[in-house]
Amino acid sequence: MSKNVLVLCTGNSCRSQIADGYLKAFSPEGTNVYSAGVETHGVNPKAIETMNDDGVDISGNTSNHVDEYANVDFDFIITVCDNAKERCPYFPSKAQKFHFNFPDPAKATGTEAEIKASFESTRDMVKTYIKEFVSAYL
Repeated sequence: MSKNVLVLCTGNSCRSQIADGYLKAFSPEGTNVYSAGVETHGVNPKAIETMNDDGVDISGNTSNHVDEYANVDFDFIITVCDNAKERCPYFPSKAQKFHFNFPDPAKATGTEAEIKASFESTRDMVKTYIKEFVSAYL
């Protein structure tokens, strides 16, 4: 039976997009993966770049607003930042909810190398989390 998984973040530009990419890469066939934000900021080019570095292409992803999925019956909802958890609209849903507050690489400052390292660090944390989630629940 296919499962519907929603990854929710503030702007649906970095952390949720990275999680979306890994969910699609690691989940069994038939898993429907959605990602959304409580706002839409567009997909961050550095998120696309850092995922490409790990062999996952998210360049075709779009930044979606959570309201677009109001009629989807989710099995799992994963919030990847505290702001989204606090602002997440109420879903009349039986979905199991998961939460992990990943650092926001889009807020990183410093040299290009330091910013890139911040994206890679968050990407690697999300990858580990998603692998464990898929193993345990999908």
